[in-house]
Amino acid sequence: MCEAWEPRRARQCRQEDAEEVRNKEQANFCDYFRPRPGAFDTKGAAAEQQSRDQLATLFGTGGTSPDTATQSAADVLFRSKPKQDR
Repeated sequence: MCEAWEPRRARQCRQEDAEEVRNKEQANFCDYFRPRPGAFDTKGAAAEQQSRDQLATLFGTGGTSPDTATQSAADVLFRSKPKQDR
């Protein structure tokens, strides 16, 4: 990440005269690029992966199925209410 990167700006850069980088997946060049100290946070990456694993478990994706307690809670929450006879 760059020190000047600002996702809320139109060209996502604080520098007014910087060229827009349209394809961020390919190599590009910017005169204003300065690496942001601590751009890669291993704690944040670990927390993100843990959250993704919990979501995968909850929704049954990623090869694992939800545990019984989670499935039961979901069944109670989303089961349709019985129709009352008039």
